[in-house]
Amino acid sequence: MTKVLVATEKPFAAAAVNGIREVVENAGYELVLLEKYTDKADLLKAVADVDGLIIRSDKVDAEVLDAAKNLKIVVRAGAGYDNIDLKAATEHNVVAENTPGQNSNAVAELVFGMTVMAARNMYSGTSGFELKGKHIGIQAFGQVGRNVARIAKGFGMDVEALDPYCPDSAMEEAGVKPVHSTEELYKNNLFVSIHIPATKETIGSIGYDLINLMPKGGVLINTARKEVIDEEGLARVLNDRPDLKYVADVKPGNAEMLEEKFAGRVFFTPKKMGAQTAEANINAGIAAANQVVAFIRDGVDRFRVN
Repeated sequence: MTKVLVATEKPFAAAAVNGIREVVENAGYELVLLEKYTDKADLLKAVADVDGLIIRSDKVDAEVLDAAKNLKIVVRAGAGYDNIDLKAATEHNVVAENTPGQNSNAVAELVFGMTVMAARNMYSGTSGFELKGKHIGIQAFGQVGRNVARIAKGFGMDVEALDPYCPDSAMEEAGVKPVHSTEELYKNNLFVSIHIPATKETIGSIGYDLINLMPKGGVLINTARKEVIDEEGLARVLNDRPDLKYVADVKPGNAEMLEEKFAGRVFFTPKKMGAQTAEANINAGIAAANQVVAFIRDGVDRFRVN
């Protein structure tokens, strides 16, 4: 019988697992669960005879793929997929997919939870400022960026976006002003919300010079990947610009130093929480199950990323 493994160090919500089970078993397949595992050896053993694999932040590297002799598809329940070795997946003839859009509203809402907090001086009791009439720049206008724009407009903010892969017309239809350089985006906007993936081109790309372009009182918000930030440059600009704030859903490697030195101006969630809502958890899990079934049964690979 065809087997589908759900391997999650951080388990799905029970409702998500029930939904995944329904999709998989209705297709006539067997569902196998590996939850809260702490040893990679457990994952290597579990993948040995499965045809499909659903993961969250779990790492699928060449060693895992070597162990998964029958594997045909791995789906990351979420938008980011840098925890999958795409080159190794291709070499093993395994399709890799993500589930774009399923977590996007949850992440966008977190952006504004942190945005309001930063504008109100981390709820310190001191006088902050309102978002209405302020400018926000969105770095990458994908599913999350579009939701950020929608919410920002509800606050009465002026919205700009930068995305070389998105036509200006799509931004303009959403009431968003397109910009065409990172320098312009950072210079124009009191808030900048980062939504770029961690790639060879973007890793370390946001550093001192770029952040220093932000207007007085600027707030940089990162719910993407910590790797896109030049952390040394971030520390330097926070030191040189006491008016700036940095809030993130991805704790930097130098978080302890930043929190100690720039108390009241930085905030990091204790773990990546953008997708940590019941709705996003269920949506992404069930979407992943449907994609696994669609590929194994019908060869559909619409969300393939390798």
